[in-house]
Amino acid sequence: MIQRIQLQQVKSRINEERKFIQVIMGPRQVGKTTLINQLLQQIDMEYHFVSADAVLDSNIVWIEQVWETARMKLRQSKAQELLLVIDEVQKIPNWSEYIKQQWDKDTYEKTNIKVILLGSSRLLIQKGLTETLAGRFETIYLGHWSYSEMSTAFGWDVEQYIYFGAYPGTASLINEEERWKNYVKDALIETSISKDILMLTRVDKPALLKRLFELGSHYSGQILSYTKILGQLQDSGNTTTLSHYLELLSDSGLLGGIEKFAGDVVRIRSSSPKFQVFNNALFTAQDIYSFQRAKMQPEYWGRLVESAIGSHLLNNSYSERFNLYYWWENNNEVDFVLEKDRKLISIEVKSGKRSTNKGMSQFSQKFNPKRTLFIGTNGISFEEFLTINPVELF
Repeated sequence: MIQRIQLQQVKSRINEERKFIQVIMGPRQVGKTTLINQLLQQIDMEYHFVSADAVLDSNIVWIEQVWETARMKLRQSKAQELLLVIDEVQKIPNWSEYIKQQWDKDTYEKTNIKVILLGSSRLLIQKGLTETLAGRFETIYLGHWSYSEMSTAFGWDVEQYIYFGAYPGTASLINEEERWKNYVKDALIETSISKDILMLTRVDKPALLKRLFELGSHYSGQILSYTKILGQLQDSGNTTTLSHYLELLSDSGLLGGIEKFAGDVVRIRSSSPKFQVFNNALFTAQDIYSFQRAKMQPEYWGRLVESAIGSHLLNNSYSERFNLYYWWENNNEVDFVLEKDRKLISIEVKSGKRSTNKGMSQFSQKFNPKRTLFIGTNGISFEEFLTINPVELF
């Protein structure tokens, strides 16, 4: 079984003295629980693993009960330390307040219980951390699988990755495409929206949110104004509502909105978003084309390629902490702009949709990026770029 690189990071932190709560967050079905199971097999430490996934909302004392069980196990084992792991912690109302109480109690009483929290809703996790647990935690983002991981685990080539995306749990279904599409739509998309958004966050127009996801996935890799979106959705709403719903979809690891780079924070935040799925399976599972037919449609395949590059960059932007933008001015475009420590990298994806583009040269003259990259024709191959950690480009 493949071990994701974050495993060693978690293991290293757990082997340190008790300092911080470790928070692992990321979308559904990316291997958070599997990573923890691998960790528990490798460490020489007593542990207590629980999941809040099926806990009733009314059970407000559940965390206290779990913690007391962990303390009892530590006393009975006469061990020096114990690891407590709580999965899907965001399902518990006011979870961060109860975690704070128990963590601070152990700190005061010098009880050596180390803690890992897992969560699949980044928005709710971060809200609880910043509001209540400030100074008590570290985070690790576990994003969608990379091409290298899918290739190593399942022997996929780059075309399979571009079309079928990066959900490891679906790898055994790709030879039955209708079954694969139904699984992605029913078990992944619908579950993520209903459990990670609608059950945990107030959404006044759930049908509008779902249609936004469907439309945004179809236009992955393309720029679309909120005004045009509202026109296509044919639903009452406003741009503020759509922007908020897009944020919820992004925090669940489904659909993001890449903002326009302008060197000005105000102009960036008021720009039209460039839609980008976090995983190409979210794009293709909802579309009509089969794998073989998609490869025979140059324009459509080019869109899939650019979306795959975008998802690779978007996932890494969270784990490696760099900013991701696009640039557009006077009908000249740069597909992706990476920013970290005031350094810029401009990236153009040549997927057959056009042979020349003045955007890169104009962007270079205006902003002087550290590096300019062309992916595809006469540049870095798609396959090679998908094996690169983008932060290394800086």
